[in-house]
Amino acid sequence: MNKFSGWLREEESHNLIASLLAIVFGMLFGFVIITLVAPSISIKAFSIILRGGFYHGLRGLGNVLFDATPIILTGLSVGFAFKTGLFNIGAAGQFTLGAFVAIYAGVNFTWMPANLGWIVAIILGTLAGALWGLIVGVLKAYRNVNEVISSIMMNYIAMYVVNFLIRSTAYDTTYSRTLRPKYALLPRMGLDKIFVGSSLNIGIFLAIIVAIITYVVLEKTKFGFELKSVGHNRHAARFTGINEKKNIMLSMLIAGGLAGMGGAILYLADVGIYMSTVNVLLPQGFDGIAVALLAQNSPLGIIFSGLFISHISYGGNNLQIFGLQPEIIQVITSTIIYISALSIFIKTFIGKVVSKKDGEIV
Repeated sequence: MNKFSGWLREEESHNLIASLLAIVFGMLFGFVIITLVAPSISIKAFSIILRGGFYHGLRGLGNVLFDATPIILTGLSVGFAFKTGLFNIGAAGQFTLGAFVAIYAGVNFTWMPANLGWIVAIILGTLAGALWGLIVGVLKAYRNVNEVISSIMMNYIAMYVVNFLIRSTAYDTTYSRTLRPKYALLPRMGLDKIFVGSSLNIGIFLAIIVAIITYVVLEKTKFGFELKSVGHNRHAARFTGINEKKNIMLSMLIAGGLAGMGGAILYLADVGIYMSTVNVLLPQGFDGIAVALLAQNSPLGIIFSGLFISHISYGGNNLQIFGLQPEIIQVITSTIIYISALSIFIKTFIGKVVSKKDGEIV
């Protein structure tokens, strides 16, 4: 009992409880909505959401892992920036630019060996996203421009720049032809034999490895400590000798690179996903915000929150069996985000409850 009470006093336990409460209330709210819309099939429909990828066996699980890959990386992008005191709402633009550069390299750099092309393409896509994020960091560091405003603007600039580049480099009479990577497809390494019929490739392993590296950098290195110190109080960090401007720029550089990598990995998969000239921001960047908030910005937690969001999203797409719109998942996800945004209040409440119980025990 004492061990359990000690665990409850730790911040990690408060984060976990807050995230679980957000999931529970979000799912319950979704069930209420389904019941109001279609009361006769509400239980069956909700069970499909809960089953997610398991509804289609290994094929479904493979697709859940595939869909989770980009949102894990955009979640890391948002979460990394949060950890360093910045709100990177520009992950969508960084994701888009990284995707285009990776595809462009895959199409045009035909001199690359087939087994190295995808590596070069991912590196270039990551660099493109990093440079796009760096612009926001420079504006924040030297002109104190709010990163939320500048990153939102950079989202739309990236979208229109990529549309222009697609038209300039590969298009047909309707400007709808898309770039296709012929020399830089991500290998599947036998995953297509295990998860037969799914789109899964090695991208999920890359995302998990990057998440672990991000955790180590933030929690186990001097560099990560400096980044978080600047995020907590840039003026105090400067007083201790930390170059706050450099760290702000590096934070946005890394955050942008993570989002750019997500775009590169998604669009280098040979599963019929292509870029086109549409004036809509890619959703993975904004899904990353939900993933990061649900995980309380923990790099390791983002792996699981990304898998969860992908899982229920896959289940939501199956709601069409009952004639229901899969957008119900967006309602559930939005509710989870709102409750996750109240994490400070939830954690404070949990702390008071634990303190009160400790007092009673004494």
